[in-house]
Amino acid sequence: MSQFIYVGTELELFAQAKNWKDYLRVLLRRYIKGNVLEVGAGIGSNTRLLCRSQYQKWICLEPDTQLFQGLESSIKANGIIDCFASNGTIDSLQEEQLFDTILYLDVLEHIKRDREEVIKASRHLKPDGNLIIVAPAHQWLFTPFDAAIGHYRRYNKQTLKAVLPDDIEIIKLNYLDCVGLLASLGNKLVLKQSQPTLKQIKVWDRFMVPISRKLDPIIGYSFGKSVLLVGRKKF
Repeated sequence: MSQFIYVGTELELFAQAKNWKDYLRVLLRRYIKGNVLEVGAGIGSNTRLLCRSQYQKWICLEPDTQLFQGLESSIKANGIIDCFASNGTIDSLQEEQLFDTILYLDVLEHIKRDREEVIKASRHLKPDGNLIIVAPAHQWLFTPFDAAIGHYRRYNKQTLKAVLPDDIEIIKLNYLDCVGLLASLGNKLVLKQSQPTLKQIKVWDRFMVPISRKLDPIIGYSFGKSVLLVGRKKF
């Protein structure tokens, strides 16, 4: 069993962001296929939505023992078929375990040696398999909240591309949530909160995310508070 302890306290808060998670589901579902590995699955809030996609088997990898136990319970309680929780990290996998899809959803920023992590993940990705990364965008938006929940960094397109090994080709690289970026900037410059409140999360999710879903494609996904990368492993 892993001895990793997750320092963040925000997972339950952001589990309430139904519109945001549905936005991600719609964007990602076409790239999720076959045997899926979700790294850092947390309490399973992303799993519950994304498992509506087409897949054969879903492995939720979570290093924190307490979160892992909650994750197991969530999978059982929601009756998610062919979905299993595993307590560990990418290093816990057997060499022969290969996947068609590997997900890092707001996880890579928590990992100190991010490029090393992605190289290891690539070794467990089948040829033509998809690597999907969603991460907080723009280092200039880094706040005490990021530090409090264990973020080492935020990313832009260039820094996220830089962690990829040569055998991964980029098929999508976009910023998401343009309205949320403005809200995050306001928090950094004016409110200066170390953590958002549940009310703020609900306001962002209920009012800002739907607007971003409409505006993001219009502005060509050119700016936002999150960054999405989909890479495909070369043959």
